[in-house]
Amino acid sequence: MIKEETIYKEKDAKSVNGFMALISMLLLFIVSVWLIIGPMNIYAAVLGILGILGNFIALFGLKVLNPKEALVLVLFGKYYGTIKKEGFYWVNPFCSAVNPTALPSNVSKHSPNDKTEIVVYANGKKVSLKTMTLNNEKQKVNDQLGNPIIIGVVVIWKVLDATKAVFNVDNYNTFLSIQCDSTLRNISRLYPYDASEDGEEKSLRGSSQEIADKLKEELQTRVDIAGIEVSEVRITHLSYAPEIAAAMLQRQQAEAIIAARKKIVEGAVSMVDMALTNLSENNIVTLDDERKAAMVSNLLVVLCGNKDAQPIVNSGSVY
Repeated sequence: MIKEETIYKEKDAKSVNGFMALISMLLLFIVSVWLIIGPMNIYAAVLGILGILGNFIALFGLKVLNPKEALVLVLFGKYYGTIKKEGFYWVNPFCSAVNPTALPSNVSKHSPNDKTEIVVYANGKKVSLKTMTLNNEKQKVNDQLGNPIIIGVVVIWKVLDATKAVFNVDNYNTFLSIQCDSTLRNISRLYPYDASEDGEEKSLRGSSQEIADKLKEELQTRVDIAGIEVSEVRITHLSYAPEIAAAMLQRQQAEAIIAARKKIVEGAVSMVDMALTNLSENNIVTLDDERKAAMVSNLLVVLCGNKDAQPIVNSGSVY
């Protein structure tokens, strides 16, 4: 259980307009140069040099922020504040931006042609607030009946609280991916792959919207601590594991054949009943129980058979 005092809450960083700060620095630079070359005084020259040095340090406080970006700042190891509105700002030059997903200087990105896994890093120290997609890898899990299945999901998400994303977890990209795997495994074991014969229970294949809502709800509760908002979770791949796929395919084919045969028999019985009723009501022919049974048998064979029946013409007496 995470203690409440360890969870950082977002606050606005103290900042001033960047253009005003830049103009002030330019004026300070001009005055400092004049103090060095103008009065020809040692004290004035020292002040001018200190002014140029301070002006150089102050330049590091200029920050440019694009739309849908945030900058989380720390000052000597303590949280200083967050800037979320786009614009040109000046902050304390001793503040440094923090983003654990930024690409380290000693790590290079792989080209798309490499077979090694590509890790997505943030662009610099700014935290992106744009809507992003996590296409999680397919994984093997067990459904409610213990059948091994292969399932994959896609998650639509964005960072809602940059401060929580930076400080409350080590790497919010990795954290989201791991929590997605855990949520997927936990939800999958609550439902069967396919519905039973009565069709009343929910299943992974037949109730995709309900399962997606369950995945989104549980994943959101897991990533709230990281300041992440989950917009949507969708199942992108669902299949039986290779070791049981052939057996399950035969089972599905058998169920389909049985359902089709049941429908055929129901229709055949209805047609036989209609034929006997019409013969009797219209007084076309009078049949005893034995002949009715024979007629029913012949009609069912014709109507339920897989192949076309070969007719036999009887030119003699029925009896």
